[in-house]
Amino acid sequence: MEFMNTQIAWLGWTGIHLSLWKLIGLIGATMFGMRWLVQFTASRRAGKPVIPRAFWVMSLIGSAMTLSYFVFSPKQDAVGVLQNLFPAFTAAYSLWLDVRHCRQQSP
Repeated sequence: MEFMNTQIAWLGWTGIHLSLWKLIGLIGATMFGMRWLVQFTASRRAGKPVIPRAFWVMSLIGSAMTLSYFVFSPKQDAVGVLQNLFPAFTAAYSLWLDVRHCRQQSP
């Protein structure tokens, strides 16, 4: 899996130095941050605080991507692992509760 740590060649002309792991980490962090925009939009439309299912999906995917970056890349940072491990469990549990609740509400 060394290819995941090598610089993406076609970005070389831009001066940006990214590996596939770093790209995964950045996309995950962006998704984790953008979930707040989803929550803000849903709450604004509803006129009250709302946490849509997309918020939990984005939380889970963003946490998993950044967690994989900190576990499998050369970074291997314990702080980053802990910082993303607990939100991943919380998001997975909240998503499970949301799905279960919706199934119970459906006839």
